[in-house]
Amino acid sequence: MLATAIHERQPAVARTFATNGCVPYRCRVTERHQENDDTFTVELEPAGARSHAAFAAGQFNMLYVFGLGEIPISISGDPAQPDRLVHTTRAVGTVTRAMATLRRGDMIGVRGPFGSSWPLDDLKGKDIVLVGGGIGLAPLRPALYQLVAQRGDYGRVVLLYGARTPEDMLFRAELERWRSRFDLEIFVTVDRATGDWHGNVGLVTALIPRAPFEPQNAVALICGPEVMMRYAVQALHKRGVGPQQTYLSLERNMKCGTAMCGHCQYGPHFVCRDGPVFRMDQVQRFFGKWEV
Repeated sequence: MLATAIHERQPAVARTFATNGCVPYRCRVTERHQENDDTFTVELEPAGARSHAAFAAGQFNMLYVFGLGEIPISISGDPAQPDRLVHTTRAVGTVTRAMATLRRGDMIGVRGPFGSSWPLDDLKGKDIVLVGGGIGLAPLRPALYQLVAQRGDYGRVVLLYGARTPEDMLFRAELERWRSRFDLEIFVTVDRATGDWHGNVGLVTALIPRAPFEPQNAVALICGPEVMMRYAVQALHKRGVGPQQTYLSLERNMKCGTAMCGHCQYGPHFVCRDGPVFRMDQVQRFFGKWEV
């Protein structure tokens, strides 16, 4: 309500910011469900006459909880269905903890989409290797949706996913559906086996040496904790997948989404504008340096 009232009394020149991503538009929560103990997914629809902007796999939105603030969250839904705006995140701070309590019909502000995307249109004919750790599967899921929808345009499609325990895995029903397909290679591992888990145990990077792809024709898309991504890059390099064949999603300290506040500066780059998806050779000089 507050965002709408402020917007309505602004002069026309100020209203242009709404279309440039500086003013959130109101959305209604249509679905919210828990993925695991601390991670949840929300689905949003516009509250007014407008529709969601189209987005590309790998982009993010700024989500605003009225009265508390906003945070950047990658879009985890299907790019072919932009009206179903889906976000998956962990409840780890003030804003996300408030989001975790949202119910159907509650309102939230949205700005975006922002940032770069996985360059899938440029990778046709390649083997695609997706490496996800923990919640890093969420930014990769839109890419997998697109790869499945255009399956004939690519070589092998391999997903390597690691979680702390079986209970921490995301999108378990979808993982099972993907594993049942003959045209996808899905490998899942956990750091620690619990319950009746009989699958792989160990770090996701340990799956890379035996994953079925042709290194010279492969491109890797990686998202997860930074330490996991560092070791994934090293393991891929040993397989013959170089920096120009490797893309990372880096979501670091983003605050405004428009490269104005400077919080997400990463060497010469602003993650919210130039990323979050970077090719490894673009950030190799800074990647893994604790002071950057």
